[in-house]
Amino acid sequence: MRRFFRLLAMARLLLAQDALLPPGFFTDAPLRIRLARRVFTFLAPRFREDNRGLKLSDRIRKLGPTYIKLGQFLATRPDIIGPAMAHDLTFLQDQLPPFSDKQVRRILAAELDAPDRVITQLSAPIAAASVAQVHQAVHAETGEKLAVKILRPDVELRLASELALLARLAKMAEKYFPVTRRLRPVDSIEILARSINGETDLRMEAAALSEMAENIGDMKGFRVPKLFWEASGRRVLTMQWVDGVKASNVDALRAAGHDLSDLAVRLLQIFLTLVLRDGFFHADMHQGNLLIGEDGTIIAIDLGICGRLDNDSRRFLAEILHGFITRDYKKLAQVHIEAGYVPDHHDVDAFAQALRSVGEPIRDRDADDISMGRVLAQLFMITEQFDMVTQPQLLLLQKTMVTVEGVARSFDPKVNIWDASEKLVGDWLRKSIGPQAILQDMADNAGRTLRMVQRLPDTLDELERGARALQNRDATKPAPRSDRLARLIGLSALGLALATIIYRFL
Repeated sequence: MRRFFRLLAMARLLLAQDALLPPGFFTDAPLRIRLARRVFTFLAPRFREDNRGLKLSDRIRKLGPTYIKLGQFLATRPDIIGPAMAHDLTFLQDQLPPFSDKQVRRILAAELDAPDRVITQLSAPIAAASVAQVHQAVHAETGEKLAVKILRPDVELRLASELALLARLAKMAEKYFPVTRRLRPVDSIEILARSINGETDLRMEAAALSEMAENIGDMKGFRVPKLFWEASGRRVLTMQWVDGVKASNVDALRAAGHDLSDLAVRLLQIFLTLVLRDGFFHADMHQGNLLIGEDGTIIAIDLGICGRLDNDSRRFLAEILHGFITRDYKKLAQVHIEAGYVPDHHDVDAFAQALRSVGEPIRDRDADDISMGRVLAQLFMITEQFDMVTQPQLLLLQKTMVTVEGVARSFDPKVNIWDASEKLVGDWLRKSIGPQAILQDMADNAGRTLRMVQRLPDTLDELERGARALQNRDATKPAPRSDRLARLIGLSALGLALATIIYRFL
């Protein structure tokens, strides 16, 4: 109950400061929503404009890692909560109180067989975040600079208890408030829990770092630190130390001569490339996890949260983005229905018209001219009107897209999201659903089909033995099922043989 009331207090605080949803959202929201917000935030503290962000930051810091994650997300959206508060909330990213040196030594000794063989000259904490803190060190053999990430003591238990509370609340919401079932809160919390739990086992982050390095080997202008497996474990992760300017320090980036507009566009394109090309992406790309190298290279650190998309989800995402980019709202509506995001009993043209009402007003306008509150309010109305079901597998993607957009706009408030995405998305679609892609899919499946054909004689023998056993068990009864089975086997064999001929011909 204590955690429950703490969650309610946090929600009241955020709503009272207009830090959970844009102020414009409540201007356009239905009367019942505005009244509910006024009642819920009655007597909640409202901080002065000049210290609101700092006060809120201190409150969030005391509540623990789950709430710190929320604050980090808000820090990426100055277009929603305002640049002053966003700046103050960036302190949540890597400037939290560190844990003691004694605890650091105990964790290193418990996790690594002989930490001194690799890790020497361990410094005081360089950065302390919600889940772990980072130290600088020197490689004992090569002399390379290292970054040693160490998990906070008992952070797993605290995260687990807070996530368990959210899961119980989600179940209660689905049970007692049927209107919430469309949003699938239980499934959404489960996916959130899996992503956060991945942060508390640094071996999983090491594996993600290794996979990301392989995927981006040929990508220019983006990299991740080199990993040292021999000095990594469940609570310790050792990487190459990388130098760069924090993405949050826009003034320093400008003073160093970096083209901020180019950085904004490249960041958006890099993220879309990871999502569409690889289906594996950094899902926590806030300013504290991005460094800008001297040559303008974007360096991603802290891969504790990563996301994956299967081929179908990637294709649907690309087609949805392409529909907005090309203003083909009819196609956009059809893709939503085909993907199952909107039930197919709804009229395609009506849904396309609703999407147009959202998309057209924000096209060809500067980012700072767009009322995010009004856009969100209108989108919420449309999702309810057309019974759009929340897709839990896309939650990490949606959250990261918002975060990346926020970081890009901190570089250049007038960055055009559509122009930055158009060529990349169009090229990917042509490669992925064009004739060449279809032939490639057929070629990829040829080997599996041939293996099935090779196993066909053994499968037929087993089925024949089974049919004889059935006949011998009751010889007086006809065996129409066996006859149908035999015909089915014959047709299957013919189909497989035909498929084999086609694949070999291609």
